[in-house]
Amino acid sequence: MSTFDINTITRENVKSLKPYSSARDEFEDFDTAEMIFLDANENPFQNGVNRYPDPQQNSVKAILAKNNKVKQSQILLGNGSDEVLDLLFRAFCEPKTDNIISLPPTYGMYSVLANINAVENREVLLSTDFQPQVEKILEAVDDNTKIIFLCSPNNPTGNSFSDESVVKLLQNFKGLVVIDEAYIDFSDKESWLIEIDEYPNLVITQTLSKAYGLAGIRLGVCYASEAVISILNKIKPPYNVNELTQQRAIERLKDGDKIKQEIASIIEQREELLKVLGDVAFVEKVYPTEANFVLVKVDDANKRYDQLIEKGIVIRNRTTQPLCENCLRFTIGIPEENAVLIKELKLL
Repeated sequence: MSTFDINTITRENVKSLKPYSSARDEFEDFDTAEMIFLDANENPFQNGVNRYPDPQQNSVKAILAKNNKVKQSQILLGNGSDEVLDLLFRAFCEPKTDNIISLPPTYGMYSVLANINAVENREVLLSTDFQPQVEKILEAVDDNTKIIFLCSPNNPTGNSFSDESVVKLLQNFKGLVVIDEAYIDFSDKESWLIEIDEYPNLVITQTLSKAYGLAGIRLGVCYASEAVISILNKIKPPYNVNELTQQRAIERLKDGDKIKQEIASIIEQREELLKVLGDVAFVEKVYPTEANFVLVKVDDANKRYDQLIEKGIVIRNRTTQPLCENCLRFTIGIPEENAVLIKELKLL
């Protein structure tokens, strides 16, 4: 069984770091409604965004905490999930010393961020049915392995990882197990958030870019123990989530019924596309999916990709990824877009 100790995986310079104290941090416990702000060298003329935003995004966190039955102190928000992932590298991985493990084919930013932060990325391929090879992962672990990244449902394959695999990694790895749940809202599986108090080394990242339809505002969410979130708060930029992003997120999060309707529509359209793809002559395999996209194996991915581009339809060619030779990824669009895609697929 893993005996997780956050002190053993936190970088030494981060442990001793005194975080930047922004002007807004200094009076966060006061009622600011009638206060006169002469502290932050802002333009005093009101226009809605002339003041710095709440550095802790408390209004957004309050909604997320209520919706997901967690404490606000277990949430960190970032400028997209990519910033959240980068903060994990910078807090827990010593450059040119430590390593992380990722499981290709998977989200490419894990590898990019490892390179940016001068951290070795040890890749352990998924099995042929796109599941973690737990024994091989644990064999790849050494004293300098700080993080294992799991994307579930996985991008680009669309499937979720088995509970048994995830639990075994959580129980047998002394570092952080980060589960990227960008696509969890399209799956029947329950989020790993229900286990956040059970495993101190569990970190969950989510996003408002997919099911919530807010890719343009760039808001990523990290859920973890208070100890992990406290470390990340030490190193995050003071105003990393701008005021307009916070306002738009609050507005959208309050419209739960519309979000549910859109997710239901995407899932319905996904199932329709799955039925059609099975009858397309050049499609050799349609992979099961729990995301808002479908991965298919075709006869010639480059050829079919180019044909669809010529028809004005942009998809993702994943043929260069491990285990994904001649695979294309189709994102689920609105019904009208999917109808055009289906029509063109039948004509190719």
